[in-house]
Amino acid sequence: MKKIQYLFYILILSILFNIKNVSAETIVYIDMNKIMQVSKAGKSVTDQLNKTNENNIKKFTKIEAELKKDEESLVAKRNVLSQDEFEKNLQNLKNKIDEYRKKRQKAIEEVTQKRIKASADFAQKIKPILAEYAKNNNIDMVIQKKNIIMGKTDLDITNQILKIVDKKISKLDIN
Repeated sequence: MKKIQYLFYILILSILFNIKNVSAETIVYIDMNKIMQVSKAGKSVTDQLNKTNENNIKKFTKIEAELKKDEESLVAKRNVLSQDEFEKNLQNLKNKIDEYRKKRQKAIEEVTQKRIKASADFAQKIKPILAEYAKNNNIDMVIQKKNIIMGKTDLDITNQILKIVDKKISKLDIN
């Protein structure tokens, strides 16, 4: 009977020891969106993308003004031109508008692709920093904040990583 109690106590202690080891894992989380928006490299990407957008807006606003001017000119000449010539000019204007829309859509897609590529490049450059930080601070797992429903705020390492990222990555090129 004593042997059974002794084995039972050993079993209980080993289970408790294993539970304690499992709970000793260090899991932290990081807000990658904040790092992308606040870090020097993230801001440089945002600035470059904004500049590209502004240039596209200027370019397409100019084209829109030209198209509107062509449309007004065509409407003003409607009574002067023959029906066939008016239809021909109208079709040319429609073709120009279609071309404009295609160019504009292409420009939007290019900016979107640059944004995606920059985010992926940034994530790749941050991975070694996170790995080094995890190794130095005995961290078992780093999770993105967007995947967490609830967690202690002291498990958030975003600000520490942000400081390291600003030291190691100052600028990213989107081209």
